This record gives sequence, structure tokens and C-alpha cells, in this order.
Amino acid sequence: MTRVDGLSACPARLAWLHTVVGLALVAIFQFGPESLQTPVMALVLVLGMVALHVGPRRNLAPADRTPWRLIRAGGYLFIVASLIRAAVPSTVATPPTWIAFIPNSFVVPAYLCIGYAFSVMLRRRRAADDDPARIDAILVGLAFAFLTWTFVIAPSLVTAGVTSYQILDALFPIIDVVLLVLVAQLLLAGGAQKPALWLLTAAAGAMFAGDLLYSLRDAQVVDISQATVNALFLVMFVLIPASALHPSTGSLVEPQQIVVSDMSRLRLVVIGLVVVVPTIVTSLVPVGIIANDLIRAALCALLVLGTLARVVRSNNSRVRAERATRRRATHDALTDLPNRELLSETVSRWADRATDEHLEISLLFIDLDRFKMINDHWGHQVGDELLCAVAARLAEQVRAEDVVARIGGDEFVIALASPSHLRLAESLADRLLIELAHPFELSVGDVAISASIGVAKSTGGAHALELIRDADTAMYKAKGSGRNAYAMFDTTLREQVRDRVKLEQALRGALERGELAVHFQPIVDLASEELDGFEALMRWNSPELGFVSPIEFIPIAEETGMIEEMGAWLLRESARQLLTWTDTRGPGARPLHVSVNVAVRQLRDGTLVRIVDDVLRETGLPPNALWLEITESGVMEDIEAALLTLNALHALGVTLCIDDFGTGYSSLSYLHRLPVGIVKIDRSFISDIGLTGANEPIVRAVLAMTHAMGHRVVAEGVETETQRDWLRDQGCDLVQGWFYGKAERPANLKHWIERTVPA
Repeated sequence: MTRVDGLSACPARLAWLHTVVGLALVAIFQFGPESLQTPVMALVLVLGMVALHVGPRRNLAPADRTPWRLIRAGGYLFIVASLIRAAVPSTVATPPTWIAFIPNSFVVPAYLCIGYAFSVMLRRRRAADDDPARIDAILVGLAFAFLTWTFVIAPSLVTAGVTSYQILDALFPIIDVVLLVLVAQLLLAGGAQKPALWLLTAAAGAMFAGDLLYSLRDAQVVDISQATVNALFLVMFVLIPASALHPSTGSLVEPQQIVVSDMSRLRLVVIGLVVVVPTIVTSLVPVGIIANDLIRAALCALLVLGTLARVVRSNNSRVRAERATRRRATHDALTDLPNRELLSETVSRWADRATDEHLEISLLFIDLDRFKMINDHWGHQVGDELLCAVAARLAEQVRAEDVVARIGGDEFVIALASPSHLRLAESLADRLLIELAHPFELSVGDVAISASIGVAKSTGGAHALELIRDADTAMYKAKGSGRNAYAMFDTTLREQVRDRVKLEQALRGALERGELAVHFQPIVDLASEELDGFEALMRWNSPELGFVSPIEFIPIAEETGMIEEMGAWLLRESARQLLTWTDTRGPGARPLHVSVNVAVRQLRDGTLVRIVDDVLRETGLPPNALWLEITESGVMEDIEAALLTLNALHALGVTLCIDDFGTGYSSLSYLHRLPVGIVKIDRSFISDIGLTGANEPIVRAVLAMTHAMGHRVVAEGVETETQRDWLRDQGCDLVQGWFYGKAERPANLKHWIERTVPA
């Protein structure tokens, strides 16, 4: 709900001031001179109607004012009835005559307006359909109806000379009982019980008391003045407008967060009295007219049935709450698929009967490829939308007895139990790869993805968690094979995982222990055969594992995030070493550069630009002497995000290189958007050139197009004189490879630093 002016526009003190002044006027009306009764009543009615106009307008949005419009209409009808009674005294004569119908014809619709207003408040405020407040309030209403019938209406009906007017008056308390039932539901339904609700409750109580005394007076059961009855109605006219004026009136039409708790002692006592009191009264009051006794019996029966319904509903609510709690514990909140816990329970249950029934349990571990790109590009809301769409598509591809679970992030698992000869898992994996490759229609348009699937099987011996782990391991094999594929688990994979964990543990702390080193490979100018610079390469020599290939430890460093710290260290060490070599060569020598690889994770890290800037400031290295190599595939995974970082690095003055060009997306169309100065052709295209190899046209095309864009080209993996000569003839700018030398420690590269003439 949207407030118009909020609490500041209609402060609580205005409501309390209205209440104090109004009740003071009611006291004057009741106990003051009779001559003041008429003007005081008029003043209370006017103040009340003004408050009913002002309060909702200041505290509520127009859409929330409907209940108060109804109450305001009822107020005007009450005023018309009061004016008629004041103008025609015979309408309030005791016993009443037919003329009493005239003011009552306005009072009855007034009650209907107020009752409907209360029901609208209740409908908007109540949060749960099975809230026990409904039955509790009805029980309270039935008890009041029983007592009112027994002690008010029934005596009126047996009074000598009773008229239809007296019967009508006697029915007003029953109408008030209905209003009390609605107000009782507002109170018992829980939620915020703020002053506006208490003021409304007190007003309903005053209305009931006034009608009750009015009926008893007309039935000549009690001797009470009309002024006392009117005073109670004036109290109602003070408290209901005060409720409208109070800032908390918004809580009467706002859905409340209901917290179902155990039945309080007070509510238990009230319900007990509701059942016990009518039973006692029925036992003590002597038998009278058969119609009267039948109505009392019917009301008692309704009370018993209502109590029974209360017990049944409470029990059903508890069962539903337990089921809901169980479902929340065993199902994913986003997709409503079973979670890891329910999946494990199901697989364990199947495993118990797998041997006897000759079943094979199969698990398909499904991981969405590059799902992070979806979240990074469109946001988590679209990512969640995609996950729900994937869940629905997976559920369409399985049998009713299979289980589709989401166990976290973008990871899903499908569990199957079938005879081993059916090969259901393999056929399902093939079908899922095809289905998931079809674009998903999301709010941002069609989104295409792929998936990597790992399949693990068991005939009942493996534990559920072990089977999930094995399927997860096989999934990583599929992802490592190029994604959009599935792989079967075998025991060698488990050994590979064990080795990988061992490698990861050894890599942690390798930098602090001084196990990492920087090796440098020369990069040569083809035209002059002079040294142009070096590529810095990280090497790891572990005391426990020995020399570990970068092909093994760099991917682990990237996956675990260790590459960020290791990459920053590599950058600093490379810059310092280049400065040392520059000082050794002296002034006048050809300037050198150092080329440092930047991992994809570093490229996404917002601190890369700051780290590069800090290194340049700390070492004083000229920015153009630092080359940063970024893989083509790393840039293309999220080109828009990569461009932000690359443009910031370019602004620092460093030279940017596209490494391994041609092995990823081969996106020459994107190359003009990237602020790069160097393109490095991957060694896989160099291996057969000069021998009329199949890659020669590709290399010629790359050289022509990159030169046309103003970029220089470095050819990697040059190992023979033939390759060098062919590249020189094609106009390649720079080369590196074993023909000139492998990557070495700085101490082994003195001959390159001291060299002044071409080889």
C-alpha cells in the first residue's frame, strides 16, 4: 500500500486529541445539564464525520479508502436516524410503536455499511485462508448470540403484548454480534495489533452495549434512560473516527504476515468459556416454549460443531505446516525440484533394492556451460529465469519414476533406476545435449546455451554421495573435452581427481615458500634478427612433486582464484627483471619489452588495472615496454566487460596482445574493436608452414588482415630455419620458439642481453 502523506501528515496525537475531546463531550452529554445534550450530541456527530473525511484522505491511498467510505455512509445514515428521533420523540417511546420503524429503516442499512466495511478490512488484512481466527471468531459470535437470545430476545417474545417493533429492536444485538465476529477476526488473525484496530474494537463493543441496553429497555426488562443508550452510541461515533485519524489505520487494510504459533492460554480460556457457559446456562434455565428451547439447542449444537471444526482445522493446519516444512527442506526454492538431500534419500532407497531386483542406478550430472556469462550480462533475475526453464525442459525428458534434482547453482542431477542392459543413461544424455542446445525463450529474447554431462553408474554398492561425486567428476571430464558433451565415469578419473587435489594442496602457499620462478623466452625481430624482448613464463618446482608443467597447475590456479595473486607477482618480477636488463645494456641499446600473460580471471578482476598502474609507478618501467597477453577465448567470453578493462589498460600506455589467435573464436570481425597492438599466431598454425602445409593460407590471411588493421604479428613455436624463412618472406614481424631458445632463467640469458649483432 502507498501512503499519501504518511505518519507526518496525520500524527498520532491528533487521533488521541480527538478521542479525549470526544469522550469528554460524551461525559458532558451523560452527566451534564439536559439543556446541553442536543448541542453536545451535534458537536460529537460533526467532529466524527469531519474525522471520517480527513483521516482516510491523509493516511491512505485512494484505492485503500473503500472501507472508510462505507463507514462514512453508515455514519450519515445514523445521523439521519438521530435527527428523526430528536424531531419525533414518539419514535423512542417505551414500549415502541409502528413509528419506530422510521428511524430504524435508516439504522439497518447503516449497520450493513459498517458490517461490509469490516469484511473488506478483514479480506485485505488476512494473509491465510486457513487462519484459525475465522472459527474462533465465529465461536465467540455464537456464544454471544446464545446469551443474547436466552436473556434478551426470548424474554421479549414471551412478554405480554409483545409487538413486531420489540422483536425488531431485540434483533439489533444479533446484528452487533455479527459485527463483533468480524472485529474479533481482525483481532484474532494475528499481525500488527495497532491503536487503530483497538479503537475499532472498542467502538464495536460500545455499539453492542448500546443496542443491548436499547433492546432491554424496549422490552421493559431494565429501566434505563434514552440518554445512557445515546451516550454509548456517541462513544462509537468518537472511537471509529479516531481509528480513521490514527496513522496506524493503514494496518487495517494491509496484508499481515501471520505467524502461526501454539494456542495461547488466553485464547484457550476464551474458547473453553464459549463452550462451557452456554452448556451451563442450558442446564440451569428451565424448559419453556418449545420454539425457544429448539433455538437454544441449535445454537449449542452449532457451538459444539464449531469447536469440533476448530480442532480438526488445527490438526489439518499442523499437518500441512509439517508437509510444507518437509518440502522446504527437500526441494529447491527456485525451481521446486528435489534438492541434494531428497536425491540422496531416493538413491539410497534404490540402492537397498538394486541387488535383489537387478537394477542399475545411473546419475547424470548436468552443468550449464558458461552460465556465469548469463548472470554477468543480463543479471541474476534472467539467470534464475533460465534455471527454471532448464528445470522444466529436463523434467519433460524423463520418465515419471525418474528424479530430476537441482543441487546448487547451475548444477542439475537426473537419477535413473533400470535394468543395466537398457543403456537409458547414455541415450538420455544424448537427447539432453540436443534439447538443451535449442534456444530458451526468456524475457530478454532467445538465449542459447550448452551443457556438460557426467554419467556414473552403480548396481547398488556405491553410496549415494559417492555416486554423485563420481558423476560430478565425469562432468569435469566432459567440460575439459570441449563442453557440450557427456563423459562416462571410470576409476581412472577418480585417480585423476585425487592427483588434482594433491596438486592443488601443494600449489597453495607455493608462492610464499619461494617455489615459483619466472623464465623468459626471447622474442626476435625477423627483419634484423635483433632481440626485441621476452615473454615471461611462470614455472613451479615443488619439493614434493618436482617440476610441474604449467599446463597442469595454471588451470588449477585459475579455477581456485590463486592466479590473481600469482599473476600480480609475475607482473612485478617481470618488470623488475626488464629494468635490470635495461640498466645492463646501457643507453643507446635497442629498447626491450617484456610480455606477461593475463589469465581470464585476472581480466574479469576489477583490480587488474590498479595493479598494472602500481607496478608501472613502483618500477618506473615505460608503459610501452610492458606487453599484456590476453587469450582470444578469454576476451570473447564477455567482450563488453573485457573492453572496459582493455580500454583502461590501453589508457595507461601498455601494449595489449591477443595470444593464441585462431584457436578460439577466430573473430577477426571483433579485432577492430579491441585496443590491441600485437597479434600472436598460435604455434599449431606454424608447425607445417614452409612445407606447403595446409595452414599456410590461414597464416597468410591473418598476416594480411592484421597488418591492414595496423597491428604487428608474433609467430609462436618457430622451431626450424624453414619456418623462420617462410615467415620472413610473408612479412611476419616477430617470432619466438625453440629455434632461438627455450624459456630460461635470467642467469642463462646473458648472451642475449650482451648480444649486439645479428646471429
